Amino acid sequence: MFSSTWNFMKRHKRKLFFAGALVGGVYFLGKYAQKKIREIQEREAAEYIAQARRQFHFESNQRTCNMTVLSMLPTLREAIIHHLNSESLTSLLKTKPTNKLEIWEDLKIISFTRSVVALYSTCMLVTLLRIQLNIIGGYLYLDNSISRNGVAPLAPPDVQQQYLSSIQHLLGDGLSELVTVVKRAVQDTLGGLSLKQSLSLLELEQLLGLIRAQVEGDGVEKGASSSHRKPLAWYMMPDEENTLAAQACGLTENDVMTIKLLNETRDMLDSPDFQTVLNTCLNRGFSRFLDNMAEFFRPPPADSNPGSMPDSLSQVSLPLAKIIPIVNGQIHSICSEIPSHFVQSSYFSASSQDLLMIEQVKDFAANVYETFSTPQDIQH
Repeated sequence: MFSSTWNFMKRHKRKLFFAGALVGGVYFLGKYAQKKIREIQEREAAEYIAQARRQFHFESNQRTCNMTVLSMLPTLREAIIHHLNSESLTSLLKTKPTNKLEIWEDLKIISFTRSVVALYSTCMLVTLLRIQLNIIGGYLYLDNSISRNGVAPLAPPDVQQQYLSSIQHLLGDGLSELVTVVKRAVQDTLGGLSLKQSLSLLELEQLLGLIRAQVEGDGVEKGASSSHRKPLAWYMMPDEENTLAAQACGLTENDVMTIKLLNETRDMLDSPDFQTVLNTCLNRGFSRFLDNMAEFFRPPPADSNPGSMPDSLSQVSLPLAKIIPIVNGQIHSICSEIPSHFVQSSYFSASSQDLLMIEQVKDFAANVYETFSTPQDIQH
């Protein structure tokens, strides 16, 4: 039996050799495939975990953005009221002064100016902080998730503080200049209107459009000052030359890192995507403002029915003297830090929280975070 088996193997040794090699190859190939599949699964699991951690960090960062915006609104509101103090005029009117008409004219300009400034500055605050905190958030993610091999962190605490303090430009010099520009536009648009002139909501919307056109540079040039109109981004960040001049007496390593962050922020502010996002916020803000105003243009209940409400609303007019106090009080809704409707959503009102919910703002924030939380960016 062994002899026959041996003879069989001798006769078919080449076939047996190839069969053995094939079986061995299949075995080792199977082992290799299992190893590769396991490596792919482990890599996919690691990528999934990293992506989940990154998403969690991003969402946490957005909540920080929202809370930061809301916490700064009272400061912004007080700064605007400091520049445009209508309360002193309303108090003066209660004393029945002889120059009552003159005071009313001043109140007209100041009331519209401070509501329009509140709309612009709140939109700027929301969008600027989205950029700054997502740049910082992206760098912090890299600092915490990637081995730095002894290299200094991208966003140490001192740099974060120095960088984020640049928001004071919007609350200081930027706001002062914005007040000047808006006040000039309001004076040009409303200065000639009589206090007795009646305006419909549509006419009020058209007047606001003229003011926006002059402030944003989309309208007909009026006077020599129009040729020197600054872009909206100027009110949000100091000029690069001013930043460098302030640091001219010797730059520390933290100063260099801060200037880098400021320049990256300016690049974002100059991008077409940001211009689109800011314009979307402004459109939403002015729309919410008009929603608030619409509540005061509704006809008396006895004169209206559900079927005629929209037409009646467009027909209602109010004297400018009655519109002024309504406009004057809108700053408390626009710059409200408590849940209201300009910065989170509800249909009839104007609070800055609605701006935080705009999809374009969310998408833009995600793009900024994505840009600054990817490892290759740290090599630039």
